[in-house]
Amino acid sequence: MIGKILLVDDAPFMRMMLKKILAPTGNELIEAADGSDGVSKYKQHKPDLVFLDIMMPNVDGIECLKQIMAHDSNAKVIICGSIGQQTVVNEAIKMGAGGYIIKPFDAAKVLAIFYKNVPA
Repeated sequence: MIGKILLVDDAPFMRMMLKKILAPTGNELIEAADGSDGVSKYKQHKPDLVFLDIMMPNVDGIECLKQIMAHDSNAKVIICGSIGQQTVVNEAIKMGAGGYIIKPFDAAKVLAIFYKNVPA
């Protein structure tokens, strides 16, 4: 267990899928409905790990990542995207994201990247 995980995705179904996969880890799961909400909840809750969707209305994932990294350069952020978004994913990795997972979510891959980002 690492503490708090922030799930930022505009699709409630995607947040629910992540919650089902991550709930057994015993961490507190916090949800945000878009990038603006994600930045706000990051500052409020100071999560240990963030799963961040790339494509969202209002504030997209890249802008959300920029704002989170500006607030906390040590933030651990995992990008969630669809096949075909490789250019945007690469940009996010350069900005400090700790990895990415492809939608639809595969539980084994989500947990593998989760455990890879858990402090030893």
